[in-house]
Amino acid sequence: MTESPDPDQKRWGNIPLDSALPDWLQNLPEGSRPYAALARWDRPVGIWLLLLPCWMGLAQMRIPDGFQWIDLVWIILFGIGAVAMRGAGCTWNDIRDRDIDGQVERTAARPIPSGDVSLQQAYYFLAAQLAAGFLVWLCLPFDAKMVALLSIPLVVAYPYMKRITWWPQAWLGFTFNFGVLVGAAAATNVTGATVVLYLGLVCWTVAYDTIYALQDREDDAMLGVKSTARLFGDKVLTGVFVFQTMATALIFLGAYFAGAGRVGALLALAFFAHSLWQVSKLSTNRETRALSMFKANVWTGAIIVAGLAIAAFL
Repeated sequence: MTESPDPDQKRWGNIPLDSALPDWLQNLPEGSRPYAALARWDRPVGIWLLLLPCWMGLAQMRIPDGFQWIDLVWIILFGIGAVAMRGAGCTWNDIRDRDIDGQVERTAARPIPSGDVSLQQAYYFLAAQLAAGFLVWLCLPFDAKMVALLSIPLVVAYPYMKRITWWPQAWLGFTFNFGVLVGAAAATNVTGATVVLYLGLVCWTVAYDTIYALQDREDDAMLGVKSTARLFGDKVLTGVFVFQTMATALIFLGAYFAGAGRVGALLALAFFAHSLWQVSKLSTNRETRALSMFKANVWTGAIIVAGLAIAAFL
């Protein structure tokens, strides 16, 4: 007799890619799997995109005098905080978007709209992740604590932006890259160079999140959800390229003002080259390549971190 497949494995294996857990997370206890999906532990791209700006701010402020041993502590704490706060952000976003997610094919099987996690359970899970983030916050220097607190209104308001503005990607940029200011404050203090770099990262986020939003343009149009991917229409790749170019210029200036010199110029050239590669790949089959090009931005961010770190070491 042929053994019947495990019903839970079949269930998770057949749901859309957006909510399906990889093998290593399917080995978690059954009751914890929906929470892993809710926190997006299966998709670490968002964690990296939240974490890398923290490291950028830290490295940028170390360019004049080099890294210090205490920076290892900040690097580790930023990593823990990124996991906790990215999971909390995704949980909060899914709580507020549960009705919309249930009507979009890619997101309909997420834990809350599918019923795997109740609304009350989602709030408890949100509180647990915020508690972990709070412990990290307690360990930061005073200036970094104060800067981090300023990001809370941005995080809370983000889920509503797609309902009231065509530029939710810009709001996400201001929210997701706030870590560059926290990283700078942990190292020394926030300077004009930090603010310029921050604005460059906001432009970068508009570009990569527009790419991500290409996947949902049809569903978003039916539901009335706004995005730059819809706003730019047929000129979406032009819009992405414009913001990538703006990001390149501002990131270079942020590095230059911090004293990165020629390393800053090479950093900007590498960043721009990688951005051009993304646009060229998207020029054919935009929707099918959108997810892979979005994920490629982890490497784009790594280029910035590497450039600033090299400048600090030199």
